[in-house]
Amino acid sequence: MNDKLRQRRPAFDREAGVAIAQAMFHERGFDAVSLTDLLEAMDIKPPSFYAAYGSKAELFERAMQRYASENALPLDKLLAPDRPPAEALAALLLAAAKQYGRDNTLRGCMITEGLRADDQTARSMAEVLADGGIKAIHDYLQVVHPNNAQTLADFISVALRGLSASACNGMPRKRLIEVAQTTGRLLAHELATTKD
Repeated sequence: MNDKLRQRRPAFDREAGVAIAQAMFHERGFDAVSLTDLLEAMDIKPPSFYAAYGSKAELFERAMQRYASENALPLDKLLAPDRPPAEALAALLLAAAKQYGRDNTLRGCMITEGLRADDQTARSMAEVLADGGIKAIHDYLQVVHPNNAQTLADFISVALRGLSASACNGMPRKRLIEVAQTTGRLLAHELATTKD
């Protein structure tokens, strides 16, 4: 074949590949996405995949980091130190409910759901990212409600994970929001009866 007639394949865009993987991992979870699925979606061969990303788990980590940079809840604004704890925590739960249910395909929190991966490496990567958010919540509570900071941080963590799981299981956004609002009211009552 004449070289002039041969069309060159465009260079592989690594960041576009991360975006493709992010959507696949978010929709189906780490374990349900095979290497073959990724290769087909990115239209690349195994050597190119390994050269670009190292492994499926390393690609998952990059996809979670991309997800976090685009979708992280604004904890610094929601949990401002001068904001009353009941109001701040209720706002956090409401923001999470709205975000986790906003897309009919990419539901829940990708990082939270990554905590349930069967693959230990992928799960550990998700834990590192998730721990940053939980630490920020705990640090806020340590300032505004020191006597119950750990219990309240655990409560918020469980509530956020429950909202994410419920979103993944198909709970409509309206109901997620109602659950978050109810949880916020119950939390406000608890905070009012356990003042530091």
